[in-house]
Amino acid sequence: MAKGPRLSTLSRVAAPARGVAQRFGLVLLMATALALLILGKTHGDAIRQLRVMAVEVVAPILEVLSAPVISARHAVAEVQGLWSTNQDNQALREQVARLSKWQTIARNLEQENASLRALLNPARDPGAMFISARVIGDTGGLFVQSVLLNAGRRNGVTAGQAVTTRLGLAGRVVEAGQRSARLLLLTDLNSRVPVVLEKSRHRAVLAGDNSARPRLTFLPANAKVSPGDRVVTSGHAGVFPPGLPVGIVSSVSEGEARIQPFLDWARLEYVTILRYRALPQGDILRRDEIARTVQQPAAQSIPTGNMVEPLP
Repeated sequence: MAKGPRLSTLSRVAAPARGVAQRFGLVLLMATALALLILGKTHGDAIRQLRVMAVEVVAPILEVLSAPVISARHAVAEVQGLWSTNQDNQALREQVARLSKWQTIARNLEQENASLRALLNPARDPGAMFISARVIGDTGGLFVQSVLLNAGRRNGVTAGQAVTTRLGLAGRVVEAGQRSARLLLLTDLNSRVPVVLEKSRHRAVLAGDNSARPRLTFLPANAKVSPGDRVVTSGHAGVFPPGLPVGIVSSVSEGEARIQPFLDWARLEYVTILRYRALPQGDILRRDEIARTVQQPAAQSIPTGNMVEPLP
């Protein structure tokens, strides 16, 4: 029981001493900070040397401590790389298997196609001759959408020839001079292109109206047209070869279908002019006669090629 009063007495005696120590410590810290500040101002070289020595002492320790962390990081990166490589290899194996399967199918179809062609003995599709040209000017206006090309009659360009790019059909040549020609774009009011819906095979005529999206006309009443359907040239009338990409159906409303051309008119720089013309009527009749002489019933449903031939 005597310890309680004794402890309280010691606490009362130690309290003032603890307060003095705290005040003294605070004063000592402030004095040390002030001394270091004055020393840094007056003895900068000495402070820098002390800092360098401290760094030299601490740097090896930090290097030793960081080595395991770096090693672990590298190990994790290697494991992740191995996992990614394994996944890529698996995906490549699956892709190779699919491609091998398609290759086998393609070879079988190629052989079957060759056999059917041998039975039909069809007229070969004549290859078109190409003339490359560059757009050198815009000859259009408010009611005419056309551009000027740097190829003309001396290069074999004549009016009526189809003009394409790597993206699709651009239009046709309407005027040809000795060194230049004028290209009438698909969107021009006077442009008419026989086309076919690639999916349904319904034929129509693409008519320009000076807007960015020409419209389909002369569509059959039962034609089913949906946004996103691809449109290509049909080859009718012998002006444009069949199968040239034209655009996709962008909208269908109130029986009218609008086409978004594949071509970017703002970036039209280089074009390809196609030289070809329709086959003479006698060649068409002879080819039809050959097709009718085939005995196999299935042969009647196989197309016999395009009625075009290259210009001399």
